[in-house]
Parts: sequence; C-alpha cells; structure tokens
Amino acid sequence: MKHYRTGWISDVHLGTRGSQSEALLDFLRDHEFETLYVVGDLIDVWQLRRGIYWPQAHNDVIQKLLRAGRKGTRVIYIPGNHDEFVSGFIGHFGAVEIMPRDIHTTADGRRLLIIHGHELDTVIQNIKWLAYVGDVGYQLLLKLNTPVNAARRLLGLGYWSLSAYVKKSVKNAVSFIGEFEKEIVHYAQRDKVDGVVCGHIHSPVIRMIEGTAYYNSGDWVESLSALVEDANGKIELLIHTVSRPGVAPLEKTEEPHVEESAAISEPITVTSGI
Repeated sequence: MKHYRTGWISDVHLGTRGSQSEALLDFLRDHEFETLYVVGDLIDVWQLRRGIYWPQAHNDVIQKLLRAGRKGTRVIYIPGNHDEFVSGFIGHFGAVEIMPRDIHTTADGRRLLIIHGHELDTVIQNIKWLAYVGDVGYQLLLKLNTPVNAARRLLGLGYWSLSAYVKKSVKNAVSFIGEFEKEIVHYAQRDKVDGVVCGHIHSPVIRMIEGTAYYNSGDWVESLSALVEDANGKIELLIHTVSRPGVAPLEKTEEPHVEESAAISEPITVTSGI
C-alpha cells in the first residue's frame, strides 16, 4: 500500500461500457490518500439516460470511495458536465464533500486551482446539443475498442485505444486541446494561483504554460491515469501503459519539470514501474 498526501482522479464515467472500473479499483486498493479529489464525471448521467448499464464493479468503485472516506481520507467531489446534477448538492454528505471548485495548497506551499474544466469548454456551455452528439460518436468509438483489441490479443499485441488514436489524429481535436489548456490556465491566473488541476478532455499531462503549472489527471476510460502528491509536495502522473485482460498494471512517471510551452505535448513517458 502506497501512501500519498493527495490524489486526483477524474472522468471515470461509471455507467458506460468504456469505464475501466476494475483498473480503478486496483488503483484505489493499492494507494491511500490523506485527501482524494474526484475531479468530475465520476458518473456518466448522459449515457445512463440513453440506457442503464451498471455492473457490480461500478457499484464497488462508489463503495470503495465511501469506505476510504470513512477510514479518514478527505474525499472531495467536484462535479463535471456528465454528472452536473451533483452540483445541486454542494456541502458535506457523510464522508464526501461536494464542491464546485477548490484551491489546494501543496506541502511545499503552492496553490493549485482544482476544477473539472467543462466551464471553459465553449461547446458545452453554448451549444449543448452538439456536445451530446459528439458524446454519442465518442461512445461509438469506445465500443469499437472492444473488437479491435480482441483481435490484437489474438495476435499477441497489447491494448490500443482507437478512440484515443482518432482524438490525437484529428487536427481539430488537437487544436481544441491546445486552446482548452491555454484558456484554463488563463482562467486560473485570475485567482493568482501557481497551477491548475483539471480533467474533462481525457488527456493526462503535466507541463508549464505561460508560467503556470498545468496538470490534467486524464481519465479511467482510455488513459487510466491519476495525479498524486507526496509528503514533500512533489506531484507525479501515474498511468497504466501495459494491458492484460481486464486490468492494466500501474506504472509511474518521474516528477516532470518541463520547459514552458504552449504547444501540444504527448502524455508523459513512463520511466519506472511501481
């Protein structure tokens, strides 16, 4: 069991077939936190409205989070756009505190804005019907991941995400990610913070943008990633990179101190195993 001062997970999308709940359960069993942020889209209400899908593993994730809270972890739930109904219940609910956003102070004194990120997505905010249409297309790509990877397993190949590949390959999607990152940093700078932690776009990364630290915790659909802070305030990105049927083993990156850049970067390369 590894102990961390703080952890951040986001975009689990329970209620969808693409949610890698078993991998997340492994992560939660092997890591404990003084504070654990759930940074939006824990439950995908958009998908549940189209049809109920809720296997036991999805219920186990909820129970695991509640159990962590009862054992002393401060669990902070910041709603996203897929679970925006939760934003109507701000406050303490047993072991969980629901907040629209938060300012987290690291062990070394840095102030980080914690926000899901959909607030800076112009499609979500202004053309919601288009966001729903895009979500349907995304869910289709996730469904295609299953037969594609079944064929890859027969060939002795590891897991490969078709949906992630399409997202990275489409020029407009890459441009959107870059603009999103810059806009959310500009938003955070208004609060005079040292950095911002978000999710929403399923693109895990740690880097500097215009003098502000940008942390994206990724997701538990494609990237299988989380952010963690140790007792000294060092923040790392943990990511599953090797797949086996059902669950991928977790590996971690070194603490990245990257050069300032406004360009798109790939998720940080794994350097060592846990």
